[in-house]
Amino acid sequence: MPDPKSPSPRRILVGSLNAPKVDAVREAFVAYFADVDVRGVEVASGVPDQPIGWEEIVTGAVNRAERAFAAGHCDLGIGYEDGLVAVPLTRTGHVNFGCCAIFDGKRHAFGFSSGFEYPGECTKRGVEMGIPVGDTFDEVFAAATGAAPPEGGPSSRTVGNVGKLTGGKMVRREYTRHAVICALIQLRHPGLYGEDA
Repeated sequence: MPDPKSPSPRRILVGSLNAPKVDAVREAFVAYFADVDVRGVEVASGVPDQPIGWEEIVTGAVNRAERAFAAGHCDLGIGYEDGLVAVPLTRTGHVNFGCCAIFDGKRHAFGFSSGFEYPGECTKRGVEMGIPVGDTFDEVFAAATGAAPPEGGPSSRTVGNVGKLTGGKMVRREYTRHAVICALIQLRHPGLYGEDA
C-alpha cells in the first residue's frame, strides 16, 4: 500500500455518491496525504439494502471498495457500509456500526465506527422487514419529537441520523471519518502489519 506521507498525488474513488461519506474520506486522507483527489462513484454494495450482521456489513464495504477501484484509474478504492449487529443486553437488541474498507488492488485495510442504537421501531423494521433504517428514521424521529421534516433531503444524506440523535454533536461525516482514519492505520504502518497481511 502507498506511503501516506508521500507528497505524490493520490486519486481515491469512494464507492458511494453520498456526500457525507465522500467528504469524510476526503477529510481523513487530507490529514495524511499531501495531495489527494477524492471522488465518489456509484457502485452496488452487493448486500441487502439493510445489512444485518458483521458479514453483510464487511462484505458491503469490501464490494464497494473493489468496485470503486475497478471503476476508473485510481490508487485506492474506498468502501463504507453501515448495518445492524445483534448485541446482547442492549435495549433494541441491535447496534448500528459502520465499516470502512480500503482496497489497493491487492489487499484490504479495515476500520470501524463507533456504534449506537436506532429507535426500536427503526430497528424492528430493519431486522424483520429489511427496510433500511435510513428510510424510516425521519418518520419515527418526527413522530416522537415533533421535529419538522429535514431540509435538503433525508437526514441520512445530510447530517446523518446520528447527527439528529446526538443533537449535532457528531454528524454523519465525522462518524464515518473515524472509521476511515482507523482503516488508514495499516497504510501508515505497513511494517507492523506486513505487506502480505
